[in-house]
Amino acid sequence: MDDFTPEQVARGRALRRAQLPWALGARAAGLLPLLLLGLTPAGAGLVGWAGDLFGGSRTAQVLAGVALLLLLGELAQLPFGARLRVIRREYGLITQGWAGWAVDLLRGLALGLVLALPVGYGLYALTDRSPEHWWLPAALLAALLVPLLSFLFPLLVEPLFNRFTPLPEGELRTALLDLAARDAIRVREVLVADASRRTTALNAYVSGLGATRRIVAYDTLIGTADPREVELVVAHELGHVKHRDVLTGTLLGALGAAVAVALLGLLTSWQPLLDAASATSAADPRSLFLFAACAAVLGALAGPLQCAASRRIEARADRHALELTSDPEQFIAMQRRLAVTNIADVDPPRLLHLLFATHPSAAARIAAARVWSAGTPGPRVSG
Repeated sequence: MDDFTPEQVARGRALRRAQLPWALGARAAGLLPLLLLGLTPAGAGLVGWAGDLFGGSRTAQVLAGVALLLLLGELAQLPFGARLRVIRREYGLITQGWAGWAVDLLRGLALGLVLALPVGYGLYALTDRSPEHWWLPAALLAALLVPLLSFLFPLLVEPLFNRFTPLPEGELRTALLDLAARDAIRVREVLVADASRRTTALNAYVSGLGATRRIVAYDTLIGTADPREVELVVAHELGHVKHRDVLTGTLLGALGAAVAVALLGLLTSWQPLLDAASATSAADPRSLFLFAACAAVLGALAGPLQCAASRRIEARADRHALELTSDPEQFIAMQRRLAVTNIADVDPPRLLHLLFATHPSAAARIAAARVWSAGTPGPRVSG
């Protein structure tokens, strides 16, 4: 904690305390309405009503129900997201206006519809064909869909929300490409994302698989951090590639999707749940909100486990950055800059950290760098 001034520590804690009730509220707003609609006849009634607006056929019920499900989810969480945005703007983290935010919400909703409507239609086509064993082909298709989306995401989805420009020729671009080459990692290009039109936060990442892989840095990072600090951030992201975290995460995501579909098949075949939802079977479109409620519960239960795995992966990427650069001093300087600029709570309460944190805390990452330095021949880190 000596790495941060009392004012910096207090500011991070104040932001966390201001955001926490609204962040938890957003999670509750995403789950509780689904439980209410999925475990009562109300959800079945909404699906029937939405389907009647478009002719009342089974297909109309499925497609209109999926669209209504997404719209209600957005509306339920909208007040909490707006309040979080106000808080972050008060702390100087948000630069985007309300109009831009609304456009992003509409883009996200449109993208959700593009993905969810075919998935919903395919799901109920499978349940109609085989009400008891639909989950077997559905699990296989879900497992195949995850890597496909992972490959297409940087090409089709990321450009919808950010503009990317090649990092100009110069010392920094050369240093980043040399860093990747030294790590024996092939990258397609180095891009700068125009994150500053939304936020002042600093970040970088490596996205894509194979031919689509590229280093992406926020323009806020390029414009404010020292070049060596940018290298350290990118070295961390290259660690994910070196350890095949993207590939492993994609494969585990595919496996998780298949397991989730199998569990959904088990849950939606349980008669008491179907009775509660006023659905005759999983093939009944009126079971749509029951599917969504079960999926939301499974996601909530898996969340802490996913966070724990993420923290281990991020800690390993930190070690990789230290090994690749042999520069713990600049690594610590980079962690300080990230924490202060992003107004992070550098040492959050343990329970919150275990439940929700995807990265080690700033204090833990700096301490780990000092431990690494103490056990490595060469210059030692002071302080």
